[in-house]
Amino acid sequence: MTPIPPSSVLFMLQSGYSAERIMPIMLDSINGINNESNRLRRAADPKFTRLVELMREGQLAGAIQIRIERPKDGAESFVLIFGPSKDPQLAARGRELKSILGIKPDLRELKVNYGGYSGKDDEIDMMTRSMLQIMLEFAAIVRVPESDVVRGKATPGLVDAQAAGAPSGPPLRILVTDSPPQDAHVAVQSTEGGFGSLTPTSNPRTHSRSLCCCFRSPIPE
Repeated sequence: MTPIPPSSVLFMLQSGYSAERIMPIMLDSINGINNESNRLRRAADPKFTRLVELMREGQLAGAIQIRIERPKDGAESFVLIFGPSKDPQLAARGRELKSILGIKPDLRELKVNYGGYSGKDDEIDMMTRSMLQIMLEFAAIVRVPESDVVRGKATPGLVDAQAAGAPSGPPLRILVTDSPPQDAHVAVQSTEGGFGSLTPTSNPRTHSRSLCCCFRSPIPE
């Protein structure tokens, strides 16, 4: 039930886990910019999508670093550092990233906090998800047989109910069918004869590692 600490998000980004996987899974919003939510049927803010792209580019260029500060009096804090760049394109992306977050363009070190957006232009506020919220996000895209919905055994999955342009879900497809699935990464036959299958939309190992790290994230006391 406890949200994943922002420090865990930062450490995973620092360790090289793709921002394109970590941020959409672990964040609900950042500086008031909403991520996609299947359980709330909320589409991602285009600014969030662009922010993720810019963070990934910064990762690949080695322009983003994390530092932990431990003052003698007070709790430790985490600082996100945007390193200097001689590449004009990379520098421009850094300015765009700061503009999206609503922070001063000349700042290179920003403290990262948990919570709703404070409106300050010198810090980053992350609303992270708990493991329960993450599991509910994945559960919202499970596709179940219509016969089970009619009999009241299950509710329709979001994928079946959504209209064009609605949230597309995490990078996994989970399907429950009466016949054996084709090209599934994992398929399990139930005692009633149905099949449950999981098909990642990209590298399955990436998603497995990301979720395992979420489960192992330390929870602050």
